[in-house]
Amino acid sequence: MELAELQKTVDDWIKDVGVRYFSELTNTALLMEEVGELARIMARKYGEQSFKKGEEDANLADEMADVLFVLTCLANQTGVDLTRAMEQNLEKKTRRDSQRHKENPKL
Repeated sequence: MELAELQKTVDDWIKDVGVRYFSELTNTALLMEEVGELARIMARKYGEQSFKKGEEDANLADEMADVLFVLTCLANQTGVDLTRAMEQNLEKKTRRDSQRHKENPKL
């Protein structure tokens, strides 16, 4: 799915199933909540934390999708074209970091 299609699909879902968007502030708080849930799984799956009994089947992909969904809602609400934003962001990173990582002795 292309980013433009994702934005339209989420918008259609909100209008059909979700009734309306939550406010931008509410969605920002929800985004932080979803990122926290993703971080919890990452800390337990790849870090030093351990899962509590019954949490072992936590779904990493589903939590990433939750983050993407809320982020897409925010983009739709604020008029951000995610395709264009990513293109511009990658251009910026390429200009800024074209040699930085290659010259980093830590890498």
